[in-house]
Amino acid sequence: QVQLVESGGGLVQPGGSLRLSCAASGSILVINAMGWYRQAPGKQRELVAGMITGGAINYASSVKGRFTISRDNAKNTVFLQMNSLKPEDTAVYYCMIRILTKDYWGQGTQVTVSS
Repeated sequence: QVQLVESGGGLVQPGGSLRLSCAASGSILVINAMGWYRQAPGKQRELVAGMITGGAINYASSVKGRFTISRDNAKNTVFLQMNSLKPEDTAVYYCMIRILTKDYWGQGTQVTVSS
């Protein structure tokens, strides 16, 4: 069993910053990829940032230059630093970790950007 615990969401004003964290625990063998997705009301879940172990990092065009994904291998934790937040970034953010060929998801954390 693998558990993911997210933290760091909340309410922030436009132009502000938040840092999301996602810590994985349990039977972790090999992490092949880590990423953050988001889902706004009435919209499909979309990839925000993804990181393949030993490979490329991808960002959605809407967040490129504002968001940064990173990881702490020793703690099996993935982060999403979000700067210059906009109202359109409002969504529930989910972390995903791929162990071998199976994807595990966090419970989601709400990010609301509003004045």
